[in-house]
Amino acid sequence: MPVILVANPKGGVGKSTLATNIAGYLVWQGHAVALGDADVQQSSRQWLAQRPTQLPPIRPLDIDDKQVARVPKGVSHVVLDTPAGLHGKRLERLHRLADHILVPLQPSLFDMQACHAFVLRLTELGEAQGHRPRLGLLGMRVRQGTLSQQQLQQFRQRLDGSVGGGLDWLGELRDTQHYVQLAARGLSLWDISPGQVEKDLQQWQALTQWLKP
Repeated sequence: MPVILVANPKGGVGKSTLATNIAGYLVWQGHAVALGDADVQQSSRQWLAQRPTQLPPIRPLDIDDKQVARVPKGVSHVVLDTPAGLHGKRLERLHRLADHILVPLQPSLFDMQACHAFVLRLTELGEAQGHRPRLGLLGMRVRQGTLSQQQLQQFRQRLDGSVGGGLDWLGELRDTQHYVQLAARGLSLWDISPGQVEKDLQQWQALTQWLKP
């Protein structure tokens, strides 16, 4: 059963946006999906509560005090949304559960610095645990042709050199209100007409391929 962990030590980088849209993609692929939320803000849980009943169902996933998910029967795929400041034992437990770890990254100096340290820590955990989930990075709220986009691409190159491979760069998602508007209605990109979000779906192609076995 694939477990996709969306994680970054910084808050406000788009973890819940990614987690809910990944769940939406997987359920429309015919999978039985559970969405867990380890964040005290419970953004993904609130999104589930808003999800229209006529859409393919996504199961809520309870996470106990030790951050261990109790998976409902019949679930084939699990997506886990995580809090800011994830570290220590909580990070170690969730790392052991994960088959894929997706790190969203905004093109800002502070975010890139935090991401660099976090990715190095994930690499260390993989070596210590003998368990190496697929590790991917995705640029969030990126504006094309800007200096910040160039800086993000330069950071990617430096990070690749630091970890020595094993890191998948999955592209960039643009800065758009589509995600905000869909989230407020409990929807993902895959719950509406493709023509309304064509550019966004194109930007998800590398990520959806990465999620496949």
